[in-house]
Amino acid sequence: MPGSALTTRTDIADTDLIRSRAYVGGSWTDAAGGDTFPVTDPATGHSIGDVAAFSAEESAAAVDVAQEAFADWSAKLPQERSAILRRWFELMIAHREDLARIMVAEQGKPLSEARGEIDYAASFVEYYAEEAKRPNIEGVTSHLPDAEVELWLEPMGVVALITPWNFPSAMLTRKAAAALAAGCTVVAHPSAETPYSALALAELGERAGFPPGVFNIVTGSAPVVVPPWTDDARVRALSFTGSTEIGRLLYRNSADTVKKLVMELGGHAPLIVFADADLDEAVSEAIKAKFATTGQDCLGANRIFVERSVYDAFCARFTEATKALTLGPGMDDCDLGPLMNEAAVAKQEAHVADALEHGATLACGGRRDGQGPLFYQATVLTDVPPEALIFHEETFGPVAAIAPFDTEEEAIARANATEYGLVAYLHSLDPRRIYRVARALQFGMVAVNRTKVTGAPIPFGGTKQSGLGREGARRGMEEFMEIKYVCRDWA
Repeated sequence: MPGSALTTRTDIADTDLIRSRAYVGGSWTDAAGGDTFPVTDPATGHSIGDVAAFSAEESAAAVDVAQEAFADWSAKLPQERSAILRRWFELMIAHREDLARIMVAEQGKPLSEARGEIDYAASFVEYYAEEAKRPNIEGVTSHLPDAEVELWLEPMGVVALITPWNFPSAMLTRKAAAALAAGCTVVAHPSAETPYSALALAELGERAGFPPGVFNIVTGSAPVVVPPWTDDARVRALSFTGSTEIGRLLYRNSADTVKKLVMELGGHAPLIVFADADLDEAVSEAIKAKFATTGQDCLGANRIFVERSVYDAFCARFTEATKALTLGPGMDDCDLGPLMNEAAVAKQEAHVADALEHGATLACGGRRDGQGPLFYQATVLTDVPPEALIFHEETFGPVAAIAPFDTEEEAIARANATEYGLVAYLHSLDPRRIYRVARALQFGMVAVNRTKVTGAPIPFGGTKQSGLGREGARRGMEEFMEIKYVCRDWA
């Protein structure tokens, strides 16, 4: 039987939120064979519990349960679905501190960031609780005599959600709240590194009143749990947040069943600072864009380009601000926490070594920290050449790479020189330049003179190989709905 050392924590008030079994069909369920997988605290390396590891057959059975629940859930009045989502939101806010502390224990991010993520996660539930009540029939001017034309938006059916470890609560609610508001039922697989946050949300969903089978959390290994979903034609849509490499695999594996795919994939964001920018503001925002979530963020600024006339001043101020960042366990609420796993640390080391070999300068950091094997110091690399690996791959960690540019055209070309197209950051006070550059950047989102741009009311997503579809806003719910065209003759 799986269990969790988290239940002994005195800083978590409601220990019923700490669940180690999968949640399927309204029941907390062990794997049939008793199989489990361990979850560890990245700050200490200590185990925080063992969670049920479902088999492929058990994962497939979860689709049976969701399919059975779909008819009743989709037939409910939108106001009924809205009321349950609203209660879910209220429970998340009421249990904000416990949810944040559970997240820190398994993910490692600073406590203040975890609290912010719970607020962010809850905002999607609140938003879609309201959006669920919006009209879903659109009248269209008829092109035929004596005919009335309507477009109906109807829920697709069972939706599979695959969520990452870096935002274990927000990525689940952003997907699930939209699908549930639309009238779909859900089978969700949280990352095996951070399952407790998803299971805690399932506990609150049960308290909120989701009927059995509507919202299911299937824990285990992704290569075991997910293939039955990509193979099952009853799973009509699949939403995934993660690497472009895994996104391509899911794309191929979903082809035979022609699923609707919603994917948020790699980022590799550029941040461009022009000489006419407010330099202090640009430095402050660049620190946020680079080091939030210890750099483990698809929106993280991976490539910083600064106009040459202000380059030295920017690098000096940015380096000093980076040196001031504190590093420590998430519960200490420092600026930066540990990285998620050894592979993440090794990637920082490889990118730094490669950049230095190509002639970059190490301004600060550049090594593991003595607090533990997964702690890596906030690092600044300057004069990074175009051929350095860090300018071609997501670092996904606390390493900032900075290079100068001379012309607007050069900055745009270097920013666009990537297969990714999620977000770009732009700092300038010239309105004409802002317009030109924002138009020229080949990204789904552009942040001008600021870092935070995401939220429930906006359509989040990228271009090129950064994904498909949009999450958030009305469009996020419509991703899980089909358009039915009805043409009626009243004659």
